Amino acid sequence: MGAPALLAVEGLAKRFGGITVIDDLSFAVAPGTVHAIIGPNGAGKTTLLNLLSGIYRPDAGRVLLDGRDVTGQPTHRWAAAGLGRTFQNLQVFFNMSALENVMAGRHLRERCALLPSLLRTPALARAESGCRVRARELMRRVGLDAYLDARADAMPYGALKRLEIARALALEPRVLLLDEPAAGLNHTEAREVDALIRQLACDGMTVLLVEHNMRLVMEVSDRVLVLDRGLRLAEGTPDEVAHDERVIDAYLGAAEAMEAAHA
Repeated sequence: MGAPALLAVEGLAKRFGGITVIDDLSFAVAPGTVHAIIGPNGAGKTTLLNLLSGIYRPDAGRVLLDGRDVTGQPTHRWAAAGLGRTFQNLQVFFNMSALENVMAGRHLRERCALLPSLLRTPALARAESGCRVRARELMRRVGLDAYLDARADAMPYGALKRLEIARALALEPRVLLLDEPAAGLNHTEAREVDALIRQLACDGMTVLLVEHNMRLVMEVSDRVLVLDRGLRLAEGTPDEVAHDERVIDAYLGAAEAMEAAHA
């Protein structure tokens, strides 16, 4: 018997007006694995991530994190429960340094009180110093050694994508949700993200990945879930999904890319 699910989705549904975007969706993510979500545009992938991070409330179903029902909780409670998130479109504080962006990701892990903040107590100074040290460690972990003292608005796009991953890791998540981490990257940058995801998985991080880059999906994923118009079309290992006729019929272009990546 395999390990119990760290993240479980049961009968999840989401409608916008008369349009059903996610329809009675169920799946489970085992701890320490990379679980990819793929599908054509409009399949409901980003909507699913928004449901799994508290941005949207489902119309039906529930989400369990390590057996705890977190359905309908506000976003900060999802984060406190252990869900870290990046976004397809950059959500970087460009008026801050790269290091300060990562430090901001630790806000739920740091003790905050009004009086020590006003008085700038020694305890607060020590805590801030520790936060800065941890943020530097995370930047090095994602390969941003060259940008430790950089301003965010001076960093190239590929580095900013990894900066968002560092900020998400600063939360110390149990599950890391990555929404198109390779979007807009050139081949070299995409390979760097590929290597980073594999290293995170080797370190025991549980990753839920939405991605169009089929080569990356095939190389880093333990399981792949295919969505089609909000429905679960197929699920299995990368090899099983790549050879599933239903996937080939509904998602032909991506299936061809998967075949090429798996050759």
